[in-house]
Amino acid sequence: MIEFWQANDVHVLRWLHIVAMVYWLGGEWGVFQTSYKVVDPRLPMAERRRHMDTAYRIDIMARTGIISLLPLGLHMGFIWGIQPLGGAWLWAMWGLWAAWMALTWGAFAARGKPLFKPLSGIEDWTRYLLIPTLLIISVSSLMGQGPLAAGEGQKWYAAKMLTYGLALVIGVMLRLVMHEWQRLFPILEAGPDAAAEARLARSIRTARAGAYLYWVLILTTAFFGAVKPF
Repeated sequence: MIEFWQANDVHVLRWLHIVAMVYWLGGEWGVFQTSYKVVDPRLPMAERRRHMDTAYRIDIMARTGIISLLPLGLHMGFIWGIQPLGGAWLWAMWGLWAAWMALTWGAFAARGKPLFKPLSGIEDWTRYLLIPTLLIISVSSLMGQGPLAAGEGQKWYAAKMLTYGLALVIGVMLRLVMHEWQRLFPILEAGPDAAAEARLARSIRTARAGAYLYWVLILTTAFFGAVKPF
């Protein structure tokens, strides 16, 4: 097994990276389509709640893909000599990934329970800390200041990190929309509420506009990783 890994580590990591990207892109499309039923005022609330639960079940796989892309990409970056941190740092990175995954799945399992809000809030903060870090590192590297190598044929890696970070910004906006679903549904289940329906409709319109840019950024990130154009 060790010999197999030593001979094929980058190939296995690339395969996992592709799988994670598929879950990310496909999952976001599933949530987008399900949202039409979540906000449809013609449907009974029980039916809308069922579609919202379906959206969360699809979204957890997309989030699993999003979270996994970062350590997979950084690990391959070290093998390629583009990012300098390996050894114990890689072990620590995968440990953080495991903790992040446990937090994400814990929040998913706790949806509809009191524990959901604090876990989800912590998960949100992981993005608030990660996004500026990714953007600063990627822009600095593209400007030749490191820490990522950005010589001839290497700039694609920093560019990929940049588009990934920008996609996470859109992802945070879409997460906030889903949080608003959680706040508005108890109001709607208590009885018809035109103001709550209007807020739900406005938030979905904003989210759908952002979703188109989201897909462009996801596809651009995949393009940089697959084609390595510069």
